[in-house]
Amino acid sequence: MNKQEEIMAIAGKRGFFYPSAEIYKASAGFWTYGHLGKKLKLKFENLWRNYFLRLNPNYVEIQDCNILPKKVFESSGHIEHFNDPLVECSKCHTRYRADNIIEEKTGQSCDGLGLDQMDSLIKKNKIICDKCKSHLGDVKFFNMMFELKVGAVDYQTMYLRPETAQAAYLAFKREYEALRRVLPMGLAVIGKAYRNEINPRQGFFRLREFTQAELQIFFDPDKIDECEEFDSIKDEKLIVFRKGKINEIKCSELIGEKLPKMYVYHMHLAQKFYLDVLKIPKEKFRMRELGSDERAFYNKIHFDIELDLETLGGFKEVSGIHYRGDHDLGGHQKGSNVKLEIIHQEKKVLPHVLELSFGVDRIVWAFMDLFYFKEEERNGFKFPYVVCPYDVAVFPLVNKEELPAISKKIFDELFESFDVFFDDSGSIGRRYRRQDEIGTHYCVTADFDSVKDGSITLRDRDSMKQERVKISEIKGFLKK
Repeated sequence: MNKQEEIMAIAGKRGFFYPSAEIYKASAGFWTYGHLGKKLKLKFENLWRNYFLRLNPNYVEIQDCNILPKKVFESSGHIEHFNDPLVECSKCHTRYRADNIIEEKTGQSCDGLGLDQMDSLIKKNKIICDKCKSHLGDVKFFNMMFELKVGAVDYQTMYLRPETAQAAYLAFKREYEALRRVLPMGLAVIGKAYRNEINPRQGFFRLREFTQAELQIFFDPDKIDECEEFDSIKDEKLIVFRKGKINEIKCSELIGEKLPKMYVYHMHLAQKFYLDVLKIPKEKFRMRELGSDERAFYNKIHFDIELDLETLGGFKEVSGIHYRGDHDLGGHQKGSNVKLEIIHQEKKVLPHVLELSFGVDRIVWAFMDLFYFKEEERNGFKFPYVVCPYDVAVFPLVNKEELPAISKKIFDELFESFDVFFDDSGSIGRRYRRQDEIGTHYCVTADFDSVKDGSITLRDRDSMKQERVKISEIKGFLKK
């Protein structure tokens, strides 16, 4: 098996994630989070909340419906513009996303290419259907939104939201008043979004139902180059990919290139989150600038955050930092005929938006890819401690005499403060291997010496080093 297959095998066997409704062989792109995957995902989401919502007391989290009226997406531009390039087999009618199959077969990026250019590449490289080996038709656009009919008789056309961002724009006016009319104001959403992907081909990375963590920051456009905190980070370096090269560039140098201070400051915050909080290896991280021919038409500035994922053949997008201007509030103001302009500091303002967007499921897969290890006698995940599904596992060496009772008592005490797993099945070596496989950082084993001296064996996942620790000191050790 290759690395991706090995990870997927552990994910299914141990309870990270597996295909939804798999006993019915349901469609691709839908996945169930098992108990371990859900723990990891929740830990990431809480890290995200604790980091980004503490940046400003005026940054708060809201929750909206997943189903919204058609008019919302007409005003946002999704009905007209939310399309992917589709190409269909002329014989068996299997559908492919054109840019993905071109990149997969040739290694060439399709960023910024039009339909005719992708058509030419398919013909030039003689790309054919994977299933029946027949020719592919012409590339055309396909709208990715899921349409719903709501109501029993006089039904209304509605859509599953393709992004969580619209929730913040629709809530802007009420939240601006409720938060006492202060800018900047940040509205965060962690929730589900839905995209009718043409042919999900990257396992857990490209989904039809997925989770986003997004922060929409509303601000006075006249103040985008004002940032009180900028001086404290002006000499910090950002890892930026431009013109085919990765460079470390000082924040102050990017200002010299006419990027606004507010934008560069949030680039720094996003990089710090990945490197310092999530412990992503520096060499696996970059921020790639998208040109005007690549980014969404409404984005004035756009950097994608990309991670180098071996299972997917290189750097892949997991997050984005987007300066969306007034496209969103302006579109909803026009479409709804409700004024979203505000009076701020004695002037009329239609706020602009800076968006920080994170693909939660993609980041979960990135953890699986970046922290997977394979050694001669074991394999598994060396997750950063902050996202380990279980912090510690507790074992009796054998199920004899007082050892199970001692182990259970330790488990009960640790359970109050940590994510703890108890296992008394199989040999101690097998139990260690099972915990290595799911990424548990520490294992605690009660043995016959524990009865005599009140100490246990504490084993570290990464080094496999074992040391004796007093039972009374375990909790304090783990908290450190």
